[in-house]
Amino acid sequence: MKRLAMCVAVAACLSGCVVVPAHRHAGYGAPPGVIVDAPPPPAYVEPVPVMPYAGAVWVPGYWGWAGGRHQWVPGYYERPRPGYRYEPHRWENAGGRWHLRIGGWVRL
Repeated sequence: MKRLAMCVAVAACLSGCVVVPAHRHAGYGAPPGVIVDAPPPPAYVEPVPVMPYAGAVWVPGYWGWAGGRHQWVPGYYERPRPGYRYEPHRWENAGGRWHLRIGGWVRL
């Protein structure tokens, strides 16, 4: 009987747990410090879906680097962060090599 009561108590506690996917953050899909010799492809015009809720912030997609080549990382919506603005990912040419500058939330 004691064991049954313990199982019910544990089940009740665990029923309150919520498992959610990992929060996307700046740099998702791109390792930090990416430096390559190949320039990114021309800008990709990504259709922006309908805003899922008022105030949602569109985080634009970008050309990432994976598997030895540029790959498109699609954009997505994020909840706004008061006092911050989103700085998108960007590629910069420095001495003939291309550096991926990771975007993210920047304090205003």
